[in-house]
Amino acid sequence: MGLNTTDDSKDGIAKYLLRNPNTCFVAENNGKLIGVIISGHDGRRGFIYHTTVKKEYRRQGIGKRLVDSAMKALETEGIHKVALVAFEKNVSGNAFWEKVGFTVRDDLVYRNKNIHHLKRVDLI
Repeated sequence: MGLNTTDDSKDGIAKYLLRNPNTCFVAENNGKLIGVIISGHDGRRGFIYHTTVKKEYRRQGIGKRLVDSAMKALETEGIHKVALVAFEKNVSGNAFWEKVGFTVRDDLVYRNKNIHHLKRVDLI
């Protein structure tokens, strides 16, 4: 997973949650955060921005339940198609996304442009 210190700061995530209060979920075990999915939409298409489950809790269906919760919430809000971007080198992440039904699109070119310099933190 890659994060940047501006958009993925505590304030950046708080702004996102205010805009998407019904489509982001956490998984807890005895009050400890063990998983999260941050998803939302623009009124037309849904997007999953970040998903993770702590390593020691993986392969227990937690990630799938988080995805199912987000997809159901997006559908409730009238969204019919959801996209995400995953790093090519994230082998386990890509295997997970394929397992839960997300397909690879090879007809698109992903582009972005920073408005401000963002300090990037690679976590994988």
